Amino acid sequence: MKAVRFHAYGGIDVLRVEEVARPTPGPGQLLVEVRAAGIQPGEVMIREGARHRRWPATFPSGQGSDLAGVVVETGPEVRGFAVGDEVLGFTHNRASHAEFVVVDDVNLVSRPADLPWDVAGSLYVAGTTAYASVFAVDPGPGDTVVVSGAAGGVGSLAVQLARRRGATVIGLASERNHAWLKDRGVVPVVYGEGVAERIRRACDGNADAFIDTFGDGYVELAVELGVAPERINTIRDWQAAARVGARTYGEGSAACAVVLGELARLAARGELDVPIARTYPLERVRDAFHELERRQTHGKIVLRPRHIDAVSPLTTR
Repeated sequence: MKAVRFHAYGGIDVLRVEEVARPTPGPGQLLVEVRAAGIQPGEVMIREGARHRRWPATFPSGQGSDLAGVVVETGPEVRGFAVGDEVLGFTHNRASHAEFVVVDDVNLVSRPADLPWDVAGSLYVAGTTAYASVFAVDPGPGDTVVVSGAAGGVGSLAVQLARRRGATVIGLASERNHAWLKDRGVVPVVYGEGVAERIRRACDGNADAFIDTFGDGYVELAVELGVAPERINTIRDWQAAARVGARTYGEGSAACAVVLGELARLAARGELDVPIARTYPLERVRDAFHELERRQTHGKIVLRPRHIDAVSPLTTR
């Protein structure tokens, strides 16, 4: 099978698509033919070696957590799934950017019929991170929540989840994304110089919580706005969080199939919009990460290891 690999820390140029042996599922595991797999900023930091102390790589290293696809083989003692089932889920083994991946059965949920493959394959990391971020600041009716990177992969979901809890949400984003935010009941504010004053005008000086999905000084901005540290959450600027006492809830705080299943059902019913910025075939993984690293996309970038309309000889439907 084909899989993304890198043999040393470095930039985009270290990524390769290589022929490797197709894995075999063990007890409680399934082999999934991957139809869609999201890519993440965290994968960039791991590949560059910036998170070596926290998440060291063993070379050659694969990558990828998010996935959606079709079960083509099951190991012994698998519960709840069979060959031919359409699923979405995640792996912690850096392996989903490939044509096939072995996944523990506890890390999968059934794909709702109305959930597009690209959404299913990009929901886990962004969705559970947004879920945890909103939980961390605990918004409710009467609260005003500010979200940085409000049109990005995590931010676009966090603003919607915070709105579902009845909060007023201010989303920091470029003007080209303001119409999308307004359509979802979010108050859009342009980021950049003078943003603190623009936020104060938008909320009459009363910001109750802050979700930072971007880094680059937003934790300090939240403090400047008068937000209590325990109601500030960042998924990127851990050093700033440590300095001020803010929270750092992310994917790991909600990393389970139960949360993923809830998000999948919301998305399938049209109650959670998961924007897809662009899709790429596996062979263009470098192009996908080049676009991601520009940090200007609206929503998720997705790899398609197997053509969605194609059926593998291994699958039963």
